[in-house]
Amino acid sequence: MKWDEIDQQPCSIARALSEIGDRWTLLLLREAFLRTRRFADFAERTGAARNLVSDRLEKLVAAGILERRRYQERPPRDEYRLTPKGLDLHPVIMALVHWGDRWHDDGRGAPVEHVHRTCGHVMHAEPSCSACGTRIDPREVTVRAGPGLRGLPDADRIGSA
Repeated sequence: MKWDEIDQQPCSIARALSEIGDRWTLLLLREAFLRTRRFADFAERTGAARNLVSDRLEKLVAAGILERRRYQERPPRDEYRLTPKGLDLHPVIMALVHWGDRWHDDGRGAPVEHVHRTCGHVMHAEPSCSACGTRIDPREVTVRAGPGLRGLPDADRIGSA
């Protein structure tokens, strides 16, 4: 299977990767969550070539993750803002931050702290069960074929390891 066909798989991870699955896109999303809005700032803060920034921003807009808003008419200039679909990526970005802080901090600690405005405390991504609220241990999670996979050839291999 070719990379540009990965979104055809009956797999939510593959479909998500088809929209956000490269390093420059993830760095642009990092910046969007840090409230970067303008093209030049995205390019400067990620260190990506301008053509890469332009390409990835266009793809994020086409995917409905970012929206372009005009902030100046002469000359025409746009800014980029997260859509509700983009905001839903916050737990994903926070999980990557937490993982990077744990395994790649060079012994100096986290480069950025996330502070919960409501309580004022430094917070970390802590996945919890949406039904009972307990913290999720990956060893306590099983999978089964869902409605989007039932009846397809791969359905019988889910949950049988």
